[in-house]
Amino acid sequence: MRVSWDEYFMQITRVVASRSTCLRRQVGAILVKDRHIVATGYNGAPRGLAHCSEVGCLREQQGIASGERHELCRALHAEQNAIIQAAVSGVSIKGATLYVNLFPCSLCAKMLINSRIQRIVYSADYPDALSHALLQEAGIELVRHIPETTEI
Repeated sequence: MRVSWDEYFMQITRVVASRSTCLRRQVGAILVKDRHIVATGYNGAPRGLAHCSEVGCLREQQGIASGERHELCRALHAEQNAIIQAAVSGVSIKGATLYVNLFPCSLCAKMLINSRIQRIVYSADYPDALSHALLQEAGIELVRHIPETTEI
């Protein structure tokens, strides 16, 4: 059976997430325009720097709970890396859809709003009330994806 476009792109986010070097969460993001992938991103250290999987998690070492003090993490979020990849490649993401396996945090939400993303499809929720409020206020369509299939 042929899967829907949302299912197709959400399955790809799982493959993208498998490149993550984060010790806490493996997140994959895809920016799509007109049913074409224009950028991808996963959470990990900036280009050329040691990965958390190599040097350990700074936030874990300092006893910082997951979801708090994002600025103390050496990694970029998947959404940030996807936005940066599009910018470096000179690709506009205005009007695009973001597919991501974890709902964006408030830092990423603000970047997505200013990038003029129109729609976000996500599979797992993230406990960040501000993020939800900002994205809703911006009029971005939020879609919680329920998998049609577990196979890839």
